[in-house]
This record gives sequence, C-alpha cells and structure tokens, in this order.
Amino acid sequence: MPGFSLSTLLVRLLVLVIGIPIHEWAHAWSAYKLGDSTAEGQGRMTLNPLAHLDPIGSLLILVSGFGWGKPVPVNPYRMRVNPRMGMAITSFAGPLSNFFLAMLLAIPLRMHWVTYYSDIGELLVLAIQINLGLMLFNLIPAYPLDGEKVLVGVLPPRWGDHLLRWRPYSSLILAAMLFLLPRVGLDVLSFIIAPAYAVLMGLLLYF
Repeated sequence: MPGFSLSTLLVRLLVLVIGIPIHEWAHAWSAYKLGDSTAEGQGRMTLNPLAHLDPIGSLLILVSGFGWGKPVPVNPYRMRVNPRMGMAITSFAGPLSNFFLAMLLAIPLRMHWVTYYSDIGELLVLAIQINLGLMLFNLIPAYPLDGEKVLVGVLPPRWGDHLLRWRPYSSLILAAMLFLLPRVGLDVLSFIIAPAYAVLMGLLLYF
C-alpha cells in the first residue's frame, strides 16, 4: 500500500470528499432501487461528504488508507427481494463503486494521456491504490464491514446464520487486526488483501 507523504495525504483527502460519498451513495441508491427509501428519507442519497463521513473511519483513511463512511440506514424488509439477498446487493454496491472509480482513474494511464511517472500520473496511481484498498477492506467479512452482509446474503441460510452468530465479536476481531496485531508484527489485513490487490492493480494498469 502507498506510504505516507504529502501527495498520499492529498489523495486520501480527495477520497474522503469523493470516494466515500460515492461509496455510501451507492448503498443508498441500490437500496432505493430495490424498494427501500429509508436512506433517501434520511438525506443519505446525496454526494455531499458531510452526510457520509464517519469520524473514526475518516481518520483511519487519512492515517492508513483503510476506513469507512457513516453506515447507511437500510431496511431490507422493505425491499422487493429476499431480505438477505437485498442486503447483500446493497452492501456490495459500495465496494463496487470504488472499483468503478479505480477503473475511471486508470483510463488516462492506460490510454497514455498521462505518464506513470509524472506528478499527475503518480497521484492517479495513488488514488487507484486507495480505492482498491477501500473496496477490498470493506469486503472483509467482519461486521460492520460490507463483506459480512454480502457473505450472509450469498451463503446458504444455515451457514449465514452461523456467520451472524459471530457478529457480536466481529468488531473486536477487526479492531485487533487494525490496531493490536500490527504492533506485534502481524499485518493480517495486508496478508488478506494483498493478493487480490496485486491482481486488480495489474489488471487495471498493466494488462
């Protein structure tokens, strides 16, 4: 993942005011299209960053490149599909929006409109890295991240029920991976994310 520098901080700030709002808007929009207007009624179907930024998640993005926005209120029982599947679709929409952003950011580089080693090229690469990092981080199947709700929705109901039983402990496990294990040299998050991250970076920029 990108190291810390002024350019990295600038790109992370841009992700906060563009990437996170689009991510959370995608949750709200997909829920609305499935029949649930809860988020729209609470003013969350907007690209205004102030409606979506979570203090802790925002700080983590600035410090590490990983983080989250304010959870979008969703009522899966108002959707026109199976509640678990509806929740999975709505949850997946957020990370998918970050991937679409990364694809758009890669176009100037792939079309050779911008060189990789120019100042703009380096900023684009950083922005792609952070958006892919956000996507993959949020797809980790640990509550409150999107991946847990996606997995519950696509697994057979009995398996999904087993995963839901871990929900009270998931946030503690996630906190340990974020804050405790790196202190003893165990960067579990990077170990989980790095293989998919490398493949996606290669697909977007080099293949």
